[in-house]
Amino acid sequence: MKPTITAFAASPDRGRGLARDMRVRWAFEEVGQPYDVRLLSFAAMKDPAHLADHPFGQIPTYRNGDLVLFESGAIVLHIAERHGGLLPDDTDARARAVAWMFAALNTVEPPIVEYGMATLFEQDKSWYEERQQMLEARVRARLDELSAALGDADWLEGAFSAGDLLMVTVLRRIERSGLLAHYPNLAAYVARGEARPAYRRAFDAQLAVFAASETSG
Repeated sequence: MKPTITAFAASPDRGRGLARDMRVRWAFEEVGQPYDVRLLSFAAMKDPAHLADHPFGQIPTYRNGDLVLFESGAIVLHIAERHGGLLPDDTDARARAVAWMFAALNTVEPPIVEYGMATLFEQDKSWYEERQQMLEARVRARLDELSAALGDADWLEGAFSAGDLLMVTVLRRIERSGLLAHYPNLAAYVARGEARPAYRRAFDAQLAVFAASETSG
Protein backbone atom coordinates (compact mmCIF):
# COMPACT_ATOMS: atom_id res chain seq x y z
CA MET A 1 0.00 0.00 0.00
CA LYS A 2 1.34 3.40 -0.97
CA PRO A 3 1.16 6.15 1.65
CA THR A 4 -0.95 9.18 0.83
CA ILE A 5 -0.13 12.76 1.76
CA THR A 6 -2.19 15.91 1.50
CA ALA A 7 -1.11 19.11 -0.23
CA PHE A 8 -2.57 22.41 -1.40
CA ALA A 9 -4.70 22.17 -4.53
CA ALA A 10 -3.52 25.72 -5.27
CA SER A 11 -0.42 26.53 -3.25
CA PRO A 12 -0.05 30.14 -2.07
CA ASP A 13 3.70 29.94 -2.77
CA ARG A 14 2.92 29.76 -6.51
CA GLY A 15 4.96 26.63 -7.10
CA ARG A 16 8.16 27.76 -5.36
CA GLY A 17 8.32 24.60 -3.26
CA LEU A 18 7.94 26.40 0.07
CA ALA A 19 4.78 24.64 1.22
CA ARG A 20 5.57 21.98 3.78
CA ASP A 21 4.42 19.04 1.66
CA MET A 22 7.65 19.67 -0.27
CA ARG A 23 9.64 18.30 2.68
CA VAL A 24 7.66 15.08 2.69
CA ARG A 25 7.81 14.69 -1.09
CA TRP A 26 11.59 15.13 -0.96
CA ALA A 27 11.93 12.55 1.80
CA PHE A 28 9.91 10.02 -0.21
CA GLU A 29 12.06 10.66 -3.27
CA GLU A 30 15.30 10.26 -1.30
CA VAL A 31 14.29 6.82 -0.01
CA GLY A 32 12.62 5.67 -3.23
CA GLN A 33 9.14 5.29 -1.74
CA PRO A 34 6.19 5.85 -4.12
CA TYR A 35 3.36 7.90 -2.69
CA ASP A 36 0.00 9.37 -3.59
CA VAL A 37 -1.14 12.94 -3.06
CA ARG A 38 -4.64 14.10 -2.14
CA LEU A 39 -5.11 17.76 -3.00
CA LEU A 40 -7.16 19.99 -0.74
CA SER A 41 -8.74 23.40 -1.16
CA PHE A 42 -8.46 25.88 1.68
CA ALA A 43 -12.11 25.23 2.51
CA ALA A 44 -11.58 21.47 2.62
CA MET A 45 -8.72 21.92 5.08
CA LYS A 46 -11.30 23.08 7.65
CA ASP A 47 -13.73 20.23 7.04
CA PRO A 48 -14.28 17.82 9.95
CA ALA A 49 -12.82 14.95 7.93
CA HIS A 50 -9.49 16.75 7.51
CA LEU A 51 -9.51 18.12 11.05
CA ALA A 52 -9.75 14.55 12.28
CA ASP A 53 -6.36 13.94 10.63
CA HIS A 54 -4.82 17.34 11.33
CA PRO A 55 -6.32 19.12 14.34
CA PHE A 56 -4.95 22.48 13.18
CA GLY A 57 -6.38 22.24 9.66
CA GLN A 58 -3.08 22.44 7.80
CA ILE A 59 -1.06 20.35 5.37
CA PRO A 60 0.60 17.95 4.99
CA THR A 61 -0.90 14.87 6.54
CA TYR A 62 0.31 11.31 6.04
CA ARG A 63 -1.86 8.20 5.89
CA ASN A 64 -0.68 4.63 5.48
CA GLY A 65 -3.18 2.00 6.52
CA ASP A 66 -4.35 2.82 10.03
CA LEU A 67 -1.50 5.25 10.71
CA VAL A 68 -2.28 8.95 10.29
CA LEU A 69 0.33 11.61 11.03
CA PHE A 70 0.48 15.38 10.87
CA GLU A 71 3.39 17.86 11.13
CA SER A 72 5.97 17.71 8.35
CA GLY A 73 8.88 17.06 10.71
CA ALA A 74 7.15 14.10 12.32
CA ILE A 75 6.30 12.68 8.90
CA VAL A 76 9.86 13.07 7.62
CA LEU A 77 11.20 11.41 10.77
CA HIS A 78 8.77 8.51 10.31
CA ILE A 79 9.88 8.05 6.70
CA ALA A 80 13.55 8.23 7.69
CA GLU A 81 13.05 5.62 10.40
CA ARG A 82 11.20 3.21 8.11
CA HIS A 83 13.55 3.47 5.11
CA GLY A 84 17.31 3.65 4.72
CA GLY A 85 19.13 6.68 3.39
CA LEU A 86 18.05 9.59 5.57
CA LEU A 87 19.54 8.68 8.95
CA PRO A 88 23.01 7.26 9.74
CA ASP A 89 23.35 3.65 10.87
CA ASP A 90 25.64 4.59 13.76
CA THR A 91 23.54 5.22 16.86
CA ASP A 92 25.30 8.39 17.99
CA ALA A 93 25.44 9.89 14.50
CA ARG A 94 21.76 9.06 14.07
CA ALA A 95 20.91 10.90 17.28
CA ARG A 96 22.89 13.95 16.12
CA ALA A 97 21.08 13.94 12.76
CA VAL A 98 17.74 13.89 14.57
CA ALA A 99 18.94 16.78 16.73
CA TRP A 100 19.53 18.77 13.54
CA MET A 101 15.97 17.99 12.44
CA PHE A 102 14.69 19.54 15.65
CA ALA A 103 17.08 22.47 15.30
CA ALA A 104 15.83 23.22 11.80
CA LEU A 105 12.18 23.34 12.88
CA ASN A 106 12.44 24.67 16.44
CA THR A 107 15.45 27.01 16.37
CA VAL A 108 16.08 28.21 12.82
CA GLU A 109 12.62 28.22 11.24
CA PRO A 110 10.59 30.32 13.75
CA PRO A 111 12.48 33.62 13.27
CA ILE A 112 12.60 33.04 9.51
CA VAL A 113 8.84 32.49 9.32
CA GLU A 114 8.13 35.52 11.50
CA TYR A 115 10.41 37.65 9.31
CA GLY A 116 8.66 36.47 6.16
CA MET A 117 5.16 36.94 7.54
CA ALA A 118 5.97 40.50 8.56
CA THR A 119 7.25 41.22 5.06
CA LEU A 120 4.03 39.91 3.54
CA PHE A 121 1.42 41.30 5.90
CA GLU A 122 2.77 44.23 7.93
CA GLN A 123 4.33 46.63 5.45
CA ASP A 124 1.43 49.06 5.79
CA LYS A 125 1.97 49.44 9.54
CA SER A 126 3.62 52.52 10.98
CA TRP A 127 5.98 50.36 13.04
CA TYR A 128 6.94 48.03 10.19
CA GLU A 129 10.47 49.30 9.55
CA GLU A 130 11.51 49.18 13.20
CA ARG A 131 10.02 45.74 13.72
CA GLN A 132 11.52 44.40 10.51
CA GLN A 133 15.00 45.48 11.60
CA MET A 134 14.51 43.59 14.84
CA LEU A 135 13.25 40.46 13.05
CA GLU A 136 16.11 40.57 10.55
CA ALA A 137 18.61 40.79 13.40
CA ARG A 138 17.10 37.64 14.91
CA VAL A 139 17.39 35.79 11.61
CA ARG A 140 20.98 36.93 11.14
CA ALA A 141 21.86 35.73 14.64
CA ARG A 142 20.65 32.24 13.78
CA LEU A 143 22.39 32.30 10.41
CA ASP A 144 25.64 33.38 12.09
CA GLU A 145 25.42 30.38 14.40
CA LEU A 146 24.40 27.93 11.69
CA SER A 147 27.15 29.13 9.36
CA ALA A 148 29.74 28.61 12.09
CA ALA A 149 28.40 25.12 12.84
CA LEU A 150 28.46 24.07 9.17
CA GLY A 151 31.87 25.54 8.45
CA ASP A 152 33.43 24.02 5.34
CA ALA A 153 31.46 20.78 5.53
CA ASP A 154 29.05 19.71 2.81
CA TRP A 155 26.40 18.56 5.28
CA LEU A 156 25.63 19.04 8.96
CA GLU A 157 26.32 15.49 10.17
CA GLY A 158 28.68 13.70 7.80
CA ALA A 159 26.57 12.38 4.93
CA PHE A 160 23.33 14.02 3.82
CA SER A 161 20.55 13.28 6.31
CA ALA A 162 16.99 14.19 7.22
CA GLY A 163 18.51 17.03 9.25
CA ASP A 164 19.89 18.56 6.07
CA LEU A 165 16.65 17.97 4.21
CA LEU A 166 14.68 19.98 6.75
CA MET A 167 17.35 22.66 7.18
CA VAL A 168 17.59 23.28 3.44
CA THR A 169 13.81 23.66 3.15
CA VAL A 170 13.87 26.14 6.03
CA LEU A 171 16.69 28.23 4.52
CA ARG A 172 14.98 28.31 1.13
CA ARG A 173 12.30 30.50 2.69
CA ILE A 174 14.74 33.44 2.73
CA GLU A 175 16.43 32.89 -0.63
CA ARG A 176 14.72 35.95 -2.12
CA SER A 177 15.52 38.18 0.86
CA GLY A 178 19.21 38.40 -0.02
CA LEU A 179 20.22 37.40 3.51
CA LEU A 180 21.89 34.16 2.42
CA ALA A 181 24.27 36.13 0.21
CA HIS A 182 26.09 37.18 3.39
CA TYR A 183 26.79 33.51 4.18
CA PRO A 184 28.51 31.86 1.20
CA ASN A 185 28.75 28.48 2.92
CA LEU A 186 25.01 28.46 3.65
CA ALA A 187 24.14 29.57 0.12
CA ALA A 188 26.31 26.75 -1.25
CA TYR A 189 24.72 24.34 1.22
CA VAL A 190 21.23 25.17 -0.04
CA ALA A 191 22.41 24.87 -3.64
CA ARG A 192 23.79 21.39 -2.93
CA GLY A 193 20.44 20.35 -1.52
CA GLU A 194 18.55 21.76 -4.50
CA ALA A 195 20.90 19.94 -6.89
CA ARG A 196 20.04 16.51 -5.50
CA PRO A 197 18.04 14.46 -8.02
CA ALA A 198 15.47 13.54 -5.36
CA TYR A 199 14.94 17.23 -4.61
CA ARG A 200 14.42 18.01 -8.28
CA ARG A 201 11.84 15.23 -8.64
CA ALA A 202 9.94 16.46 -5.59
CA PHE A 203 10.09 20.09 -6.74
CA ASP A 204 8.85 19.22 -10.22
CA ALA A 205 5.97 17.19 -8.78
CA GLN A 206 4.69 20.02 -6.59
CA LEU A 207 5.23 22.57 -9.38
CA ALA A 208 3.10 20.43 -11.72
CA VAL A 209 0.23 20.70 -9.22
CA PHE A 210 0.47 24.49 -9.19
CA ALA A 211 0.70 24.66 -12.99
CA ALA A 212 -2.41 22.50 -13.28
CA SER A 213 -4.29 24.72 -10.83
CA GLU A 214 -3.39 27.79 -12.89
CA THR A 215 -4.62 26.13 -16.08
CA SER A 216 -7.88 24.96 -14.53
CA GLY A 217 -8.45 28.35 -12.92
